[in-house]
Amino acid sequence: MRSLRDFASGVGFFFQGLGWMSRHGRWWLFGLIPAVIAFAVYVAALILLGANAREVAEFFTPFADSWSWADLFRTLVGIAIFLGGLALAVLTFAALTLVIGEPFYERLSAEVDPLPGAVEQPWWRTLPRSIRDSLITLFYVLLFTVPLFFLGFVPVIGQTVVPVLGAFVSGFFLTVELTTLALERRGVPRKERFALLRRNMGVTLGFGVVGFLLFLVPLVAIVAMPAAVAGAALLVRTRIAPNPPTPLPPTTP
Repeated sequence: MRSLRDFASGVGFFFQGLGWMSRHGRWWLFGLIPAVIAFAVYVAALILLGANAREVAEFFTPFADSWSWADLFRTLVGIAIFLGGLALAVLTFAALTLVIGEPFYERLSAEVDPLPGAVEQPWWRTLPRSIRDSLITLFYVLLFTVPLFFLGFVPVIGQTVVPVLGAFVSGFFLTVELTTLALERRGVPRKERFALLRRNMGVTLGFGVVGFLLFLVPLVAIVAMPAAVAGAALLVRTRIAPNPPTPLPPTTP
């Protein structure tokens, strides 16, 4: 029962972020800018992938040249490649948007979660570290999602268990990305951030899963991104690290 309450609490924090943004429309418009840029990048990349999926499938399946059903097989492989690219886009949308919008979301997170004594670093100093942390997180995401992708082709399990596991894995790492700003401002290093979120797994999953499901809808993903940043700041302030130590200046990467 406690796990369910924690999960529901995590979902609630996401909607608290929506509520905060609805009361601060100027900040919502401010936070939409990097989300629109990231969305445009992904749309262009997916169009390019879709237009060339068959050629990519042929490149990776030279062994099928002599098969009588090679065309059908490569069509299915091309569809799988495109769906894999689409899934990767959903999984990495928040990370890319946060990297693009570092100066935007730093200000938004600080507005939602004012922290007396915090020393703000210029965005060009924190950007390399943000990129590095996002790449490390992406490595862990792929470590879990690549096996799940192939398990998705297993009858029954692939259509029932795997999507649920995928949503939970994606939700956890989405929360990792979104809470980075607020936790970094508290001087919490990456390894400790992971440990904090694991200790609060129920609320972490609740927040991340609802965000992941909303991010599956393209235009909703753009609108929801600033609310996700605000909700993550509230989650950290209220639940994950409500009584932080005096923040220290982030180390220069």
